[in-house]
Amino acid sequence: MDVERYLLIALAGAGAGFVNTVVGSGTLITFPTLLTLGYSPLVANVSNTLGLVPGSASGAYGYRKELKGQRERGVRLSLVALLGGTTGAVLLVIRPGIFQQIVPYLVLSAVALLVLQPKLTRYVAAKDSGRLSSGILYPGVFLTAIYGGYFGAAQGVILIAVLAIGIEESLQRLNGLKNVLAGVVNAVAAVVFIFITHIAYGPVITIALSSIVGAQVGAKVGRKIPSNVLRSVVVVVGLLVATKLILN
Repeated sequence: MDVERYLLIALAGAGAGFVNTVVGSGTLITFPTLLTLGYSPLVANVSNTLGLVPGSASGAYGYRKELKGQRERGVRLSLVALLGGTTGAVLLVIRPGIFQQIVPYLVLSAVALLVLQPKLTRYVAAKDSGRLSSGILYPGVFLTAIYGGYFGAAQGVILIAVLAIGIEESLQRLNGLKNVLAGVVNAVAAVVFIFITHIAYGPVITIALSSIVGAQVGAKVGRKIPSNVLRSVVVVVGLLVATKLILN
């Protein structure tokens, strides 16, 4: 039974790493898998966040060329993300009962963001220079980081939209910065969770290793698969999970 359990978790982790490379929101694969295997929503969320930290680091490293010239900006925004991610993680731990109640709606929100992702991407590519204010940048990153530390699914979709509003850069350079900020949020949330809550380390290690493999495969062959196909699969899974959670 344990072999089958960890094989399923490994497949989910690889799938999450793959999907994160191509369209994002891989959490909508690993989180439901852990729920199906009997883990509570809180333990599943915490373990999933820790498990995907290596994938976040790998994504940031993969965009190191696009990050050139953004060090000062990246440091400032990373500090904001650090504070927001810590806040979200602490909120999750001190009020787990609330999370249990709202998790179906968080999943639905992540699904909605994934559906809107193509429109957000087109918006980023087409926005006019200087058209939008940068006043939303730091508050937007902070609030998104709180969400990321609390739940995290589709936080990258929100981050790319916030960065596009406040920064005049190409989509690829914004995506590189987004990977760094998401990595900071996941990492600081992981540190908080390690010290103050229960963690299922078996799934964490399994997801960590398998997501690295999945990310590498996604980087090499994932772009050959239509992103709308992968997006549709993840959306269907997310809707089924949210429906089951609401009914329960």
